[in-house]
Amino acid sequence: MDRVSSTMKQVSNPLPKVLSRRGGGGGLEAERESFERAQTVSINKAINAQEVAVKEKHARTCILGTHHEKGAQTFWSVVNRLPLSGNAVLCWKFCHVFHKLLRDGHSNVLKDSVRYKNELSDMSRMWGHLNEGYGQLCSIYLKLLRTKMEFHTKNPRFPGNLQMSDRQLDEAGENDVNNFFQLTVEMFDYLECELNLFQTVFSSLDMSRSVSVTAAGQCRLAPLIQVILDCSHLYDYTVKLLFKLHSCLPADTLQGHRDRFLEQFRKLKDLFYRSSNLQYFKRLIQIPQLPENPPNFLRASALSEHISPVVVIPAEASSPDSEPITDLVEMDAASQSLFDNKFDDIFGSSFSCDPFNFNSQNGMSKDDKDRLIEQLYAEITALKEGLDNFKAESARGAVQLRGRASELEAELAEQQHLKQQAQDESEFLRAELEELKKQREDTQKAQRSLTEIERRAQANEQRYSKLKEKYSELVQNHADLLRKNAEVTKQITVARQAQGDVEREKKELEDSFQRVSEQAQRKSQEQAEVLETLKRELATSRQELQVLQGTLESSTQAGAEQSTRIASLEQERDRLSRAAEQHRDEMAALQAQLQQLQDVLSHEQESSRTELEKLQTQLRDKQESTEQALHQLLAKEQLSLLQGTTHEAKRMVQDALARMEDPAHISCTGSADCLLSQTLAASECAERLRDAHSKYLLDGAAMGSLLPCLALFAHLVSNTLLQGSATSHVAPVEPADRLLELCKQCGSEAVSYLSALQDPGTVASADCSLVTACLGQISAIGEELRPRGLDIKQEELGDLVDKEMAATAAAIETASARIEEMLSKARADDTGVKLEVNERILGSCTGLMQAIHVLVLASKDLQREIVESGRGAASPKEFYAKNSRWTEGLISASKEVGWGATVMVDAADLVVQGKGTFEELMVCSREIAASTAQLVAASKVKADKDSANLCKLQQASRGVNQATASVVASTKAGKSQVEEKDSMDFSSMTLTQIKRQEMDSQVRVLELENQLQKERQKLGELRKKHYELAGVAEGWEEDD
Repeated sequence: MDRVSSTMKQVSNPLPKVLSRRGGGGGLEAERESFERAQTVSINKAINAQEVAVKEKHARTCILGTHHEKGAQTFWSVVNRLPLSGNAVLCWKFCHVFHKLLRDGHSNVLKDSVRYKNELSDMSRMWGHLNEGYGQLCSIYLKLLRTKMEFHTKNPRFPGNLQMSDRQLDEAGENDVNNFFQLTVEMFDYLECELNLFQTVFSSLDMSRSVSVTAAGQCRLAPLIQVILDCSHLYDYTVKLLFKLHSCLPADTLQGHRDRFLEQFRKLKDLFYRSSNLQYFKRLIQIPQLPENPPNFLRASALSEHISPVVVIPAEASSPDSEPITDLVEMDAASQSLFDNKFDDIFGSSFSCDPFNFNSQNGMSKDDKDRLIEQLYAEITALKEGLDNFKAESARGAVQLRGRASELEAELAEQQHLKQQAQDESEFLRAELEELKKQREDTQKAQRSLTEIERRAQANEQRYSKLKEKYSELVQNHADLLRKNAEVTKQITVARQAQGDVEREKKELEDSFQRVSEQAQRKSQEQAEVLETLKRELATSRQELQVLQGTLESSTQAGAEQSTRIASLEQERDRLSRAAEQHRDEMAALQAQLQQLQDVLSHEQESSRTELEKLQTQLRDKQESTEQALHQLLAKEQLSLLQGTTHEAKRMVQDALARMEDPAHISCTGSADCLLSQTLAASECAERLRDAHSKYLLDGAAMGSLLPCLALFAHLVSNTLLQGSATSHVAPVEPADRLLELCKQCGSEAVSYLSALQDPGTVASADCSLVTACLGQISAIGEELRPRGLDIKQEELGDLVDKEMAATAAAIETASARIEEMLSKARADDTGVKLEVNERILGSCTGLMQAIHVLVLASKDLQREIVESGRGAASPKEFYAKNSRWTEGLISASKEVGWGATVMVDAADLVVQGKGTFEELMVCSREIAASTAQLVAASKVKADKDSANLCKLQQASRGVNQATASVVASTKAGKSQVEEKDSMDFSSMTLTQIKRQEMDSQVRVLELENQLQKERQKLGELRKKHYELAGVAEGWEEDD
């Protein structure tokens, strides 16, 4: 023990040195850095590119890290640096670790991870394009993680590991049936994602070999442990929620839930069975087995037979962290035992006598022996001290070397990871380089084509520039010519003005010359007259002749002056004539020059116009050719689009025909009302398709109205075929055969019509009249198969609704009056405890009747609002006839309420008289509460969710539930109060009598238990028969 304790002391000394390096700073920052470094190493070891399963110790370190920092910031900071989009194995192991953190990590992991939900969705879509290897696995796993985060975000009461008690499950739904309904749908979606991952992993493995013992197989199977844990809880909660929903809602409302649960039950049972046979899971987890048959939710007592599946994980081995210390202890013990063995070999191993008694061996004296013994003891002590020092040094060295080896291994792993990252990045960069080379080649090709286009454009631009310059020059010349023309015009105007001045001056000169000439003529005439006078007087007087001769000479001189003046005027006139002629010549020259410039300008304009018309003609031709090519391409694209849409539509109809022949479709059933609605919608769509087809034949651009009608036509025809096939499964033999044949004929005609539309040669002659005729015949058979309900004509349904509602109100008022009478009679006849019990019970029954009366009034108001808002221009009777199923539901619910009120009053009367039992009254109150719930459901099914009358109806429904609870509570209290009076007294009985009474009580208990079991079976059978009869009355199915 001393050697072991000393060895432990020696081993424990170097450990603080290793730990001291982690906390050497002593501060929070150093501790944070050490924590982040350790988390980084663990995350990189857990999430690597090696195709092996994630080691549990690394995942556990990551989980503890989230609890240490109360979040997942460090985890996401490390994961964001990993190339998850470049390596599928790396992404798969990340999903595994992240799933573990969501289940077992800190509660804030979900809050820190929600911000990365979009990145996970993008990565899921990216990996979904890879159909080989881990691509599809990563895509489905990422979808599962996103669904898990959304589920826990919507339902924060659920922890990450989904472990909840029944009370917590009830609190999660807040005791509201709507919340439980929505929660069940979300759990179905969650479980569907889990099962998809389960099936995808199994389908990716080669089950013909022992894949569970290989590293690659374990890498794929390891995350399924988390999936199995989630699936077991989800299955258990789904079963409990479905039983709860079936206790509150009608069975037909939950038909979709039951179908979906059965499908998931079969898948989960098969996957659990296959998983339990794998060698890998046998040593890690104990997988539960689901029952042979699914639970029967239509039988409420089946909940007690449900056993919650429990997944058992065996206890793990001790942590590897303690292995070095154990090795050191074992090494020291082994070395000490080796030393002892050597010591015993040298000095002997007998402890019965003195081991150092050498007298018999060498005959030495006692002093010599003592000295030898002391010397040997001293040597042994020195050797032990040296050995202890050597062990301590070797232990410290071993621990240091192990620590250094661990650090080197961590660095090596980190370097390998970095190397892998570098390789991935190099491959990614190489791929990018190849892509860039391709893009460069494409760019060079595009550059060359662009260069050619630019060269052509430059040539055209140069040509355009020359034309523009020439046009500018022509415009400039035209402007110069216009300016010159203006100047010439101005000069001509000035010349004309000058000519006009000359003409005026000439005219004035001519006038003056004319005046002078006239004056000269007058003078000449006067002179002639004078001469005549002188001649006449010549004879008379010679004297006067001399005087006249002098006068004649003076007159001659004046005439000469006048002649000189006339000659100068004629010279001036000639000069002005020459100037006017010169101006006229200059004007003619300018006019000739102007005409020449105008001819040149017109010639240039004509050439420019010719060139411009030529360019416009080329541009017009090019535009026409381009438009023609675009029209051809558009027509081709429209034709291909029509053919593709027609092909898909034909495939949809053919798929519907194939599903009609599928044996799995035989279990599907449908109603005639649904078939009629589908047939009506398909017929209307066929008419719209015919109009769109006619428009398309007249104008090819009307493709936009044809394609939607075509897709909707195929969808509605497919639904009609499937609904007709489902309806034929519950119809009589002869109508079922005719309906099935008509559905097949309709599908064939639809396929023929779509084939005609797909062929360009027959698209004009395609006609859907045969399809419309088949739909009409299907509609006629559907009318024959419609349930007759209560054997009441459709036009009488409206009157019957009002009568039933009035009868219900009258029954409730009658019941209230009877209860008041019974209360008055009880007060007059009874006393003491019986009076108190009867008053309490009858008072609660009165409150229940008042609450039901308020509910019936609110239901009437809501019904009136529904009819007014939904009938449009039709009358209320026509609205009731159109919605016959809803109307019949109202009638049935009203009858149930009135009948329940009458039965409860009778039960209360019997209890007051002492002839009835308290249990009968409680059952009647619960039955009438169920009937009012049916009336509420039938009233609110067509109501607007924001309606004020709907709110009043819901409040009245809650009032009825509270009043029912009050009746049950008062009945139980009265029962206990009455039973207290009859307390049993065993004080006077002997031991034999008590034993006899005990045996009788045991016999009575067994009889009552057997009777209880039989009554429960009878109740189940009665409910089953009630469901069948209610289904027939409501027209759920037709008898053969």
